[in-house]
Amino acid sequence: MNVVVMGAQWGDEGKGKIVDYLAQDAKYVVRFAGGANAGHTIVVDGKKYALHQVPSGILYPEKSVFLGSGMVIDPEALFKELQMLKDNGINWEGRVFISDRAHLTLPGYREMDKARDAARKRPIGTTGRGIGTTYSMKSERDGIRLADLDWDEKWNDLDDEDKKFLEQFKDKLLSMRVNIAAKMYEFRNDNILFEGAQGAMLDLDSGTYPYVSSGASCSAGAATGSGIGPKALDKIYGVFKAYETRVGNGPMPSEFDADTEGELCDYVRNTGNEFGVTTGRPRRCGYLDLVALRYACHVNSIDNLVLTHLDIYDDMNEIEACVAYNIDGKIVTDFPASIPELNRAKPVLQKFAGWKADITKCTSYKKLPKAAREYVEFIEDFTGTKVGIVSVGADRNQTFVREKIWKA
Repeated sequence: MNVVVMGAQWGDEGKGKIVDYLAQDAKYVVRFAGGANAGHTIVVDGKKYALHQVPSGILYPEKSVFLGSGMVIDPEALFKELQMLKDNGINWEGRVFISDRAHLTLPGYREMDKARDAARKRPIGTTGRGIGTTYSMKSERDGIRLADLDWDEKWNDLDDEDKKFLEQFKDKLLSMRVNIAAKMYEFRNDNILFEGAQGAMLDLDSGTYPYVSSGASCSAGAATGSGIGPKALDKIYGVFKAYETRVGNGPMPSEFDADTEGELCDYVRNTGNEFGVTTGRPRRCGYLDLVALRYACHVNSIDNLVLTHLDIYDDMNEIEACVAYNIDGKIVTDFPASIPELNRAKPVLQKFAGWKADITKCTSYKKLPKAAREYVEFIEDFTGTKVGIVSVGADRNQTFVREKIWKA
């Protein structure tokens, strides 16, 4: 069975924790998009792990993980990450594999990323990790894949600086390469978990272009980035927070107003620890945007939503969510493509009663306070999508599933 976990907002939704939680019943975990710009945080028994390229399932000693064809691999950052895992007692050797079709990020790409963004009239707010440049080189057919490292003609085309950089990692990378399409077919009768990066609203085609990532963070990216066909995807889970966050530039209609809602913004940011895992940048925060969430559900065929950070609202008397946009006096309930329209959009808010209770100890949906359940059920009705998993804390065990995920 093939299950996809993707972000349903602008990234940072808690995908790493959810992949880690679901991986206990999967045999293999495949990361299908993004690169070292992603940051997935996992907390197990109070110990925190920050992963950037290695799939979250690596923390289980018996699982094998794959870096897919849709990823762009920074070799230097990858081996630093693997060393971090080893230093923390995680034996990864023989369990981490890389698609031979994955592209490699070269050191010069980082500076090209930063220079290109600085030169834009409307900067995107890139992480500066060379991700956009790597995908650009891939699209222009000038990139280098893992499979190309032992292609003499391609190797000789590289400049001396890039050769020197890759020489450090060449043998190790080639020892980890696999034909991922062949492996996915070989494992077709096993449980495979597909892990996305960034979020639906940052997808190159369906996100807030040009303020998007360069990879396929949509559900379809699980197929194209992993060497399987779309009909092989059995379930798609979209992870979202009980509120909204975004890193970098671009429209965010439900963002807290700095002048009138600064205190609320600080509370959500500090309580939710909304600072980038990769960059450390404070994230922009806002009300849950149900218009955008419903759009993400529709364009990604999300079967079940996964709600995280619900406990951030524990001390609030009431909460609000965005149920429509007011654009130039017109009420809009469908997510627009126009950046100017999104920039002018004002959130139409609906109030909900708070629960004023600590839900981090809840072990089932039924044990949540009534007000919390009413909030969840409103989200389900609005989006037309079931909330199948709820997270009430950072630790692995602070998660409960409302319906069975994997087939017997």
